Amino acid sequence: MSGTSEQRVIIIPCSGIGKAFGSVGREAAYVVTEELRPGCTETMCLSLLTLGDVEARRQVRKHPTITIDGCPTGCARVNVEQAGAVPAAAFRVFDVFRQHKELRVRSVSDIGKAGEEMARILAEDVAAKVDELQKERR
Repeated sequence: MSGTSEQRVIIIPCSGIGKAFGSVGREAAYVVTEELRPGCTETMCLSLLTLGDVEARRQVRKHPTITIDGCPTGCARVNVEQAGAVPAAAFRVFDVFRQHKELRVRSVSDIGKAGEEMARILAEDVAAKVDELQKERR
């Protein structure tokens, strides 16, 4: 699947600094944008929205945006909403963990094989949502 910059979907993972599930969420975002749906997706640094960057706020209002949060606080989702947009979808790493309790993330700096598997599962769910959004826009 390819797309122009006008058709792209923005993926915003939480910063999750110091949180293992935040690291899993960021990894999932990279899997989507670099492997599963390159060319029609891109990531955006959450801190741009947090700091009120005008261009970042404009982009999330213009393009479908998917958030990936590592914890129930939902910082990625909340910041997209505070920027004046409604996320096209909001995913939580914890929801994947609840369905796959056998996958134990090692640590923040090394999510390990189980964390990589969790990120891959989440990335596939996000990629399916990207496909759905792309189909709706045609």
